[in-house]
Amino acid sequence: MTWEEIVPLLWPATWETAQMVGWATLFTVLFGLPLGVALVAFDRDGLRPLPALKSALGIVVNIGRSLPFIVLMIAIIPFTRFVIGTTIGTAAVVVPLTVGAVPFFARLVETALREVGTDVVQAAQAMGASRTAVVRKVLLPEALPGLVSGLTVTIVALIGYSAMAGTVGGGGLGDLAVRYGYQRFETLVMIVTVVLLIVIVQILQSLGDWVARRISHK
Repeated sequence: MTWEEIVPLLWPATWETAQMVGWATLFTVLFGLPLGVALVAFDRDGLRPLPALKSALGIVVNIGRSLPFIVLMIAIIPFTRFVIGTTIGTAAVVVPLTVGAVPFFARLVETALREVGTDVVQAAQAMGASRTAVVRKVLLPEALPGLVSGLTVTIVALIGYSAMAGTVGGGGLGDLAVRYGYQRFETLVMIVTVVLLIVIVQILQSLGDWVARRISHK
């Protein structure tokens, strides 16, 4: 297979990967950020101590993080079919990508929020700030560099997950590598796909690190 034949296949696959990762990132933040906040707020020393609920959420998060993505993707096939109507294609892969990434991101959010000094939180409470205000105006802004770093790590993980989804017809660069690079023994396709994934990850990681440094208070 020549380079001229690979390029027309490469760009659509890259766009599919970008769509999968983009939508999954959006939904991961929408669900994972509140979950991470809840893990901190419901702790014994949190803003709204509910240890039993915190333990239950922690168990759910740990279960979600412990499952390999390929196993998770297969295990929730009925749920994916219920939500999307199919289990094949770019749109369908967004569901397991989100389900797999939410607990991962939630733990990173929890870690970032716990790094915020308790004196800052106590000062806000002493001035009469509500729990919601403390979260919105103190915890999240103070933890923003850590949250950006956590999001960057999550996006990189999602790229890896999306490539794995190619093994079951998920589309994207992973699907291209499997169908052409592996099944048709096109070594050049495999090499180009791997190199492109590495470049994408390096760019996103560098960009995330730069943003985190820019907004850091340190």
